[in-house]
Amino acid sequence: MKPDPTRTVADAIRAATELLGARTDSARLDAELLMAEALGISRSDLFLRHMREPEPAGFAALVARRAAHEPVAYIRGHQEFFGLPFMVSPDVLIPRGDSETLVEAALEARPDARRVLDCGTGSGALLLAVLNELPQASGVGIDRSGGAVAMARANAERLGLTARARMVEADWHRAGWADGLGGPFDLVLANPPYVEADAALMPDVAAHEPASALFAGPEGLDDYRVLVPQLPALLAEDGVALVEIGHTQAEAVSAIGAAAGLVAVLHKDLGGRPRVLEFKKALGKGHASA
Repeated sequence: MKPDPTRTVADAIRAATELLGARTDSARLDAELLMAEALGISRSDLFLRHMREPEPAGFAALVARRAAHEPVAYIRGHQEFFGLPFMVSPDVLIPRGDSETLVEAALEARPDARRVLDCGTGSGALLLAVLNELPQASGVGIDRSGGAVAMARANAERLGLTARARMVEADWHRAGWADGLGGPFDLVLANPPYVEADAALMPDVAAHEPASALFAGPEGLDDYRVLVPQLPALLAEDGVALVEIGHTQAEAVSAIGAAAGLVAVLHKDLGGRPRVLEFKKALGKGHASA
């Protein structure tokens, strides 16, 4: 799609929607978001004031990137999550609405939490969303990617949460990774890699989002097998861990937790799919009730 100075914003959006229609089921929305980005305005302001203006020069280039399957969030450089704006880049997974289930479960389980750990923090979305809702809490986000840690720090600063959110480069596969993090924690949040190694993913994801944050062995369970057994040592006596899962993994990950002395409660997302396991220390282990 070439830029056309005689075309209006409305016409350009229609042309972009037609072009993107064969590549995505959100073609119209994508076109509108990219137009708003090209104009430097909000999507709502686009509809109110700008539809009859000439097409901006930069719009066609943005559409071409989307036509090559680059995610809209990476093109724009930001994504909303739990009502907050997060900067994103190919160093981090794009925060998704389904993961808001984890934040809601965490806030319900421990609204009194004071110490929070986020394992695999990426953009910082889970930790920062929880801290934004719990003004008495502070937390640590860890990630093995230096680029992700830098992005999480930038988001903490942008949201005014730097004083309560510390971002650290660490890897739960390495011995002593949690030393010095300030545990035990009232809440542990985790969205580890859980995609099967041979899974067929949409081109938007497979070609652009970081593989290290997606794939976890032939069953998608490798990171759960390492991280979940470490949760009891990370949790305070009445602490709660919220772990995101793939929709077919509830039974397997619950079993990994049970072997580590944890009991699980399943939370489903808005689509009714298994999404989050809430882990607590089991009775009979000298710990608090589940």
